[in-house]
Amino acid sequence: MIPVRQCSRTACARAAVATLTYVYSDSTAVLGPLAVHAEPHSYDLCEVHSERTTAPRGWEIVRLAPAYVEQGPTQDDLSALADAVREAGRPKHLADPEPVQTGEVSRRGHLRVLRGEG
Repeated sequence: MIPVRQCSRTACARAAVATLTYVYSDSTAVLGPLAVHAEPHSYDLCEVHSERTTAPRGWEIVRLAPAYVEQGPTQDDLSALADAVREAGRPKHLADPEPVQTGEVSRRGHLRVLRGEG
């Protein structure tokens, strides 16, 4: 399950729902849906801060989605969590067998060549 990202604003502990990025060459700030991955040069904002955000003087702000919905766990996240719990509770003798290593063929420094099947 993916942990919830928090708002980038100082002292705000709310969940992020939007991502703010800047296009310096166009003097534009772009506020859109929450990005899949956190990027170092973008800002994740909660609903309150995304609504209050303004662009610097002389800049334009582009809002890609007028309303943001706080995203909680999806059905896929809950299914993945249930599968992980089931797998962890499975007895070891019923789990998939460990792959059998057939032996080391040669070694060069810290690299090893292993004999494969077939």
